[in-house]
Amino acid sequence: MFHRIFTSKFFSDICVNVDFTEGDVIVNVKLANPFIEAFMTVMPLLGCPNPKRIKVYLQDDNVTSTGVSVRVSFTKALMGSVVYNMHEDTAKFIASTMMMGMPVAELDDLARSAISELSNMLTANATTNLTALGYLADITPPQLVIGTGTPLPMGLPQALGVAMDVGGHVVDIIIAIKKAK
Repeated sequence: MFHRIFTSKFFSDICVNVDFTEGDVIVNVKLANPFIEAFMTVMPLLGCPNPKRIKVYLQDDNVTSTGVSVRVSFTKALMGSVVYNMHEDTAKFIASTMMMGMPVAELDDLARSAISELSNMLTANATTNLTALGYLADITPPQLVIGTGTPLPMGLPQALGVAMDVGGHVVDIIIAIKKAK
C-alpha cells in the first residue's frame, strides 16, 4: 500500500491518494471539504457553538459505531457514503440544542428524529457544495444506528475521517465517496 499526503490551503485539510491492487481509491480534498463546510455552516444555525476541526485521519472500511451513527449513501455521479459517528452523550447534546434546549435524558423517538434530520441537513448541504464542484449526486434516506460496536461498512476500502468539535463534543465525519463510473 502506498500513501501520498498533500496539504491544501482550504481548511488545512489533506488529500490522500492510496493505491490498492483493486485499483486506485482517491479520498480527495475536493470531495471532503464540502462536508467540513456543511458542518461549519449548519451547526451554528442550529445553535451549536463554535464548530471546529480537530483532526483529519485515514479510516479503512472497518468503521464501528461509537454509540450513535448515521449513514447516508450517494447515487448518480458519486458512489459511496458518509457516516456521522458520535457518542450517545454527544447525540443527546446536539438533539437538545436542536430542540431549543429541551432536556434529552434518553434517545427517544424525538431525539432520534433530530439526529437523523441533522444528518439530512449536513449531507444535503454538502451535496449542494459538491454540485457546485460539478458532481451531481443524490442522497439516500439516513440509516440511524444506535449502539456501540455495530459495524458500518463503507463500501470503499479507504475513507477520510474528520473529527469535528461542537461545544466540547466530538462528531466524526467519515467520508468514503468517489466518482461513479
